[in-house]
Amino acid sequence: MANTPQARKRALQNNIRRDRNHGHRSRMRTEVKKVIKALRRGDREGAQAAYKSAVPLVDRMAGKGLIHKNRAARYKSRLNKRIHELNA
Repeated sequence: MANTPQARKRALQNNIRRDRNHGHRSRMRTEVKKVIKALRRGDREGAQAAYKSAVPLVDRMAGKGLIHKNRAARYKSRLNKRIHELNA
């Protein structure tokens, strides 16, 4: 356990940030899953609507450093590709 006051404070801050990051990551994954579920149903309009709500969230998480920017780009690219394949 932390012995000095500053170490105690850092441990508390780490716990708070870990909980916040967990919530953000969970919300992002939920939004991505909504797109995937719509794609599996074959619902093109639903998938596009879910994609439009997921993209800003994924970008925001990349901006905060919660996920890497390349991972965010990969998410968006793969989802968009699947939406376009659904059209064909």
